[in-house]
Amino acid sequence: MNPIVKTFDIGDGRTISLETGRLARQAHGAVLLTMGNTMLLATVVSNKEAKDNVDFMPLTVDYVEKFAAVGRIPGSFLRREGRVSDYEVLICRIVDRALRPLFPDDFHAETQVMIALISSDDEIMPDALAGLAASAAIAVSDIPFNGPVSEVRVAKIDGKLCINPNRTDLERAEIDFIVAGTEHDLNMVEGEANEISEADMIEAIKFAHDHIKIQVQAQKDLAAMVGVKEKRTYNHETNDEDLRTAVNAFCYQKIYDLASRATSKSERGEALKAIKDEFKATLPEDQQKDKGFLISKYFHDAEYDAVRAAVLDNSQRLDGRALNQVRPIWCEVSPLPSPHGSALFTRGETQSLTSVTLGSKLDEQLLDSPLNYGHAKFMLHYNFPAFSTGEARPNRASSRREIGHGNLALRAIRKAMPGKDLNPYTIRIVSDVLESNGSSSMATVCASSMAMFDAGIKMKSAVSGIAMGMISDEKTGRYAVLSDILGDEDHLGDMDFKVCGTEKGIVACQMDLKVNGLKWDVLAKALEQSKEGRLHILSKMNETIAQPNSEYKPHAPRIETLVIDTEFIGAIIGPGGKVIQQLQKDSGTTISITEEGGKGYVEIMATNGEGMDMVKNFVNGVAAKPVVGEEYVGKVRNIQPFGAFVEFLPGKDGLLHISEISWKRLETVEGVLAIGDEVRVKLIEVDPKTGKYRLSRKVLLPKEG
Repeated sequence: MNPIVKTFDIGDGRTISLETGRLARQAHGAVLLTMGNTMLLATVVSNKEAKDNVDFMPLTVDYVEKFAAVGRIPGSFLRREGRVSDYEVLICRIVDRALRPLFPDDFHAETQVMIALISSDDEIMPDALAGLAASAAIAVSDIPFNGPVSEVRVAKIDGKLCINPNRTDLERAEIDFIVAGTEHDLNMVEGEANEISEADMIEAIKFAHDHIKIQVQAQKDLAAMVGVKEKRTYNHETNDEDLRTAVNAFCYQKIYDLASRATSKSERGEALKAIKDEFKATLPEDQQKDKGFLISKYFHDAEYDAVRAAVLDNSQRLDGRALNQVRPIWCEVSPLPSPHGSALFTRGETQSLTSVTLGSKLDEQLLDSPLNYGHAKFMLHYNFPAFSTGEARPNRASSRREIGHGNLALRAIRKAMPGKDLNPYTIRIVSDVLESNGSSSMATVCASSMAMFDAGIKMKSAVSGIAMGMISDEKTGRYAVLSDILGDEDHLGDMDFKVCGTEKGIVACQMDLKVNGLKWDVLAKALEQSKEGRLHILSKMNETIAQPNSEYKPHAPRIETLVIDTEFIGAIIGPGGKVIQQLQKDSGTTISITEEGGKGYVEIMATNGEGMDMVKNFVNGVAAKPVVGEEYVGKVRNIQPFGAFVEFLPGKDGLLHISEISWKRLETVEGVLAIGDEVRVKLIEVDPKTGKYRLSRKVLLPKEG
């Protein structure tokens, strides 16, 4: 065992160490990252050969958190780690998006990166460290890679930018971005902010990149300490240059001409297929079959070059739009009668049908992963069925893409959510994408904002989103920034930059770059153009619904919260929950009770006023403290020879002695009172030893004689 360790300062006195050579030595690369008590073990393994007919990078990134890392036993039935949580999936995606663009274009061997949180520090967040650990593992391996790359969290707290802040400090952050890049370029940004300006965003990203350079150099130093490994040689592609030339000569101009005129997605798809089929018809039948994979590959290359050239030459989009033009938008609210809020947002050939459901505290989502546990009162789920793109495939569990897009929309809407005092509900938003031709996640943001307005949720402001793209030519320096990109423009372009915001500023973003060398002036232009498009979309949304409805839907539940002393919680719940269960059954309400700050909070959710009033009266009665001398209307619960027991407040019985029923002397209670009778009484004494109550009826009656 000869571990090699590189330790470096992240810029504020805190240190990170990268160690290799002690753990997971059969992996092709393995690094143990340590910061405080947080430890991440990253490994990478890559097959020596690629599978046949693979023209993409089959990269798998997995991030898992061990419950032992935080000193917890899993809460599942089997008491072991279960399926990967959404939180872990989001970290997988962040790392994947940083690594994937940096593998050579012709490297197609199946590669697996695994990062495990094996020890945790409550104040150190591992999500911003996972990319560094993964890249370091690749850096000490022989796997071809155009890195190193690293990720940092940049936050603005109390007006000051900082890197990888503690968890507690992050709660006060105005900006929270995770930024990834190499020493020269950026390739990924994701995060949220409090309605910041475009200039503030660029400042934060530049600050992050300065610190990324420090971490990249640390990886280079570690690799040098290990002894620079010669990267493996590979040949994962079989090419036919004559065929490539023939495909390009036959198809390029036809595709260029097609890209130079306005077409719809389906029209363009059919035309491209026709061009490809026309070329294949020029070949003998045996070559059409044997060379099918290479024909498709070279045709895609020709399409890539021709479409990009057409956009740069003509400053016109595939559908005929100008570079900064947003597709036609139409919106509708309340398309669905039964949900508590709904909206339909259509932009070009992308459409989201979104619903809002209001629930009580009992509907909160239970979070049970090692670092992300507790309850969530706000959920946003994004569904992308196959029919939205005209495909036929099974709809299974939510994909990583669906989880990631839903999280981006959730970040954006969350920033405009009202405070607790204006929103008592647990809220679930569901966006079903019915059509997709680019930027369905941004359509989800817009539809969700309008659906929340329709539900009557007092949002701080409306939120819109737009996806920006870029096509560039490194040789000539030409570039075009595209607003509201199509699916083809995303696929064939160099950038996918989603920006969400209100009229005041940016609240969430997600950027992925596929090329090196994004210049700051290009980023500034993209942000300024995105602002123009974002505000245009907001204006269209406002034409449909400009502010939250003043009232909730008639069928939406109402919630009221009563504050009581904790001593009364047991009386409301009753033995084994008997009292509260019967109360919910009788009133048709949902009741939840929590204890916080020495007080009990009784949340009542009801769909009718009678049920709400019944519960409120009961709770107020239980929580009321009987006052000697006060009058009450009670109900006779039990009759004894010496008197009657009267429930004068919910859960509180007092003795109405036979001598206190009437001014007349009574031999028996029978014939005067019966079980179930309502009787007005006065509390005349509370026994200081037993706490029992003595009631009188006669003092409220005229004295006879």
